[in-house]
Amino acid sequence: MYDHYIGLDWAQSNMAIARMTKEASAVKAVNVPSSVKELQIYLGRLKGKKILTFEETTTSQWLYVELKNYVDEILVCDPYRNHLLSDGPKTDELDAAKLVQLLKGDFLKPVFHSADEFIYLRKLISGYEDVIKAGVRLKNQRAALFRAQGKDKREKNLPQQGESFVLEGVDRGIEAYEKEKTRYEAEMDRQRRKHLMIRNLDQIFGIGVIGAVKIVARVVDARRFENRGKWLSYCGLVRQEKISGGRSYGWKGSRYCRTLKSVFKTAAMSVIASRSENCFNRYYKFLLDKKHYSEHNSRHAVARKIATIAWAVMKSGKPFDPERMEKGFQN
Repeated sequence: MYDHYIGLDWAQSNMAIARMTKEASAVKAVNVPSSVKELQIYLGRLKGKKILTFEETTTSQWLYVELKNYVDEILVCDPYRNHLLSDGPKTDELDAAKLVQLLKGDFLKPVFHSADEFIYLRKLISGYEDVIKAGVRLKNQRAALFRAQGKDKREKNLPQQGESFVLEGVDRGIEAYEKEKTRYEAEMDRQRRKHLMIRNLDQIFGIGVIGAVKIVARVVDARRFENRGKWLSYCGLVRQEKISGGRSYGWKGSRYCRTLKSVFKTAAMSVIASRSENCFNRYYKFLLDKKHYSEHNSRHAVARKIATIAWAVMKSGKPFDPERMEKGFQN
């Protein structure tokens, strides 16, 4: 399909570039100082159809945006699958050459990248999750100070001077955390008003604005999932059976997106525990009473149902219809 197969091993100080043509089996590799401008010039001089690959790293999104107009296709590959790179001696040139061989043999698994504006949301969510982790750590630290004195964490002061000094610093950190959290949530609400996809997902019971932004940030384009099974596998909501010689060796979980699994599991718990009636807690009761599922399997089925509806909403661009969903399981 391509006239040139190009592999790139990028580092801060140097880059290794390897290339194969569609006729030749030999690999040509060079190691030169890192320069995206020089790389753009090199790719622009190659005549014919070009495909470029490099591994998923912290710089891969930046490289994807900078180089996408200089080749016909970019394949950002999953380093977890590239075991050939760990075999034998290792240099940047050898890594780039092995990437080209895997690329030409169609053995690379792509990692989704896009120049779409939704990619900004990934950085927003990443920053928000870091803020939340820091806030949880501070609140746990505060609670531990009070537990060590046999006191309730809702109290404001500690009797001993040393602990009081530490507590003052922790409280300042928590105050700053609350302000930063509010700032992120205001930006997510602004993104909701800006994007129809986020508004449509927010209408699904249990997901909410933050959950909707997290889903859109990770998925970007729902059409990249060929079917429901691959989507649920990516969300970590299905397991895969291991079969060899006609015998089953149990089930294993796939490599999945932890953010999406958390969103849909939390949404399922929220709608089931909700005091107000909704189609999902009615579905949960239907599975318990009519299908005789266990509570665990029923909760898991609700999470899969919410995930499936979210996928359909993103693909269609249409809002969630609770009545249609309810008719489906009642029939």
